[in-house]
Amino acid sequence: MAKPIILNICHLYPNLMDTYGDKGNILTIQRRCEWRGIKTILSQVSINDSLTSDDFDIYFFGGGQDRQQIIVGEDLQKKAKGIKKSIENGAVLLSICGGYQLLQNYFKTLEGKEIKGTGLFDAHTLGSKDRMIQNLMIEIDTDLQSEIKNVYPSTNYKLQTTNLIGFENHSGKTYLGKKTQPLGQVVIGSGNNGDDKTEGAIYKNAFGCYLHGSLLPKNPHFADFLIAKALERRHGKVNLKPLDDTIEWMAHESAVKKSRS
Repeated sequence: MAKPIILNICHLYPNLMDTYGDKGNILTIQRRCEWRGIKTILSQVSINDSLTSDDFDIYFFGGGQDRQQIIVGEDLQKKAKGIKKSIENGAVLLSICGGYQLLQNYFKTLEGKEIKGTGLFDAHTLGSKDRMIQNLMIEIDTDLQSEIKNVYPSTNYKLQTTNLIGFENHSGKTYLGKKTQPLGQVVIGSGNNGDDKTEGAIYKNAFGCYLHGSLLPKNPHFADFLIAKALERRHGKVNLKPLDDTIEWMAHESAVKKSRS
C-alpha cells in the first residue's frame, strides 16, 4: 500500500492576525490538496502555544493592526528560533502584511514604537502617514517563474502568466536589505514602499508580501507552487494532479482588468 501523502499546515496567530480575508489562503491550500487526495492537518498556533520546528511543512502568517502586532511580536520571539530552524530545513512560509513585517528585523510605528521582529527577512518597516490601498499586481522573480512553470499543472486552462494579483492596504513602508531578494517587481500599485518598485521578500522557501485579497484563490499557480515545495521536504518531488482552474483564472483576470481600469 502506498504511503499516504500528508501536508502539515500551521496557521500562526489566526485569532489576532487575520484581516482582509487572509484565512482564504488556508482554505485554498486545503481544498486544492483535498481535490488531489492529499490529506491536510491544520494546527492553529497562537499566544503561549508551543511550536516544535519539525512539526509543520507550511506556515501561514496573516495581517493585523498595530495593536495586534505589538501583542504578537512579543510572543513571536519565543517561537522565532523554531520557525527559522524549520525554514532552514525546507519548510514553506507565506506571510502577508503584518505577518510579513513581524518576520523582518523590526517594525517602527508612526508613533515611534519599535516592534522587534524575528529577522527571517533582512528588511525593516517604518510606519508612515501614506495609506497604500489599491489593487497590486507584480511580476514575480524570474527564477521563481521557472519553478512555477515546472510545478503548475492545468488541463483545461493554460498558464498564461506567472504574475500575481492581490489587494494592498498598508501604511508601513518596507525597505529590503541590499542582499534581500524581492518577491517581484510592481506593475500596478505601491508594493513594499511605493518608491523602489519592489514587492515582498524571499528567503529560501519563505515568502513575505502585501498581497491580501485573498492571494491564493485567484493565483492558483502560486498556490500549487507552495503546496509542491511544502510536500517536497518529506515526500520528495510530487507531481500534482491537474485541476480545472477555469474559475480561478477568471477571478485572476477580472482582478487584473479592474486594476487597469
